[in-house]
Amino acid sequence: MSELRVGRTGRTVLWAIFAAWTIWIWRDGSVREGMIGSPFLHMCLLPFHEAGHVIFRLLGHFMTILGGSLGQLLMPAVVACAFLKKGDRFGAAIALWLLGFSLVDMAVYMYDAYDPKLVLLNGRTGAESDHHDWVNLFGDMGLLQRARGIGMFFAALGHLTMLASLVFAAMQLRHGTQMDADDPLAADERR
Repeated sequence: MSELRVGRTGRTVLWAIFAAWTIWIWRDGSVREGMIGSPFLHMCLLPFHEAGHVIFRLLGHFMTILGGSLGQLLMPAVVACAFLKKGDRFGAAIALWLLGFSLVDMAVYMYDAYDPKLVLLNGRTGAESDHHDWVNLFGDMGLLQRARGIGMFFAALGHLTMLASLVFAAMQLRHGTQMDADDPLAADERR
């Protein structure tokens, strides 16, 4: 088997893993019940969420709070842009999949803001402490009564993003010759 074929086969296996992971996340996740669907991915996003609070602190109190969610959304978006800049559309699609999951992850907390029950990093719920980002954000914007609807909207957007990224990645696999010609990883494998 040629090195180029191994690269395409590896991407196909990776696509299958992400497709199965998507089904698992959708099966085990429930925005209404506060279940994210993948605690592993939630923990991978958490450092970017927390870093976002620090980075956006320079822009004031509201942006400090919003910065957590922005941080966890910006990380996969920046990675997707980096893949696109290198001509790797398949890699960009996988990064966009993570953006979709990040939207779902955020949506769980948005939904919870109306009646906070999720345990936060401080070991308490948003009802017991002032550390629930979306209780504070929606409260400041006068949207707390709409938190559940907004959460469901962003969950649907996240699911749609995950699905669209898998379809886009599959299209890249199907048109493998075009992908290989544009793909710097494949070009390196041919050398």
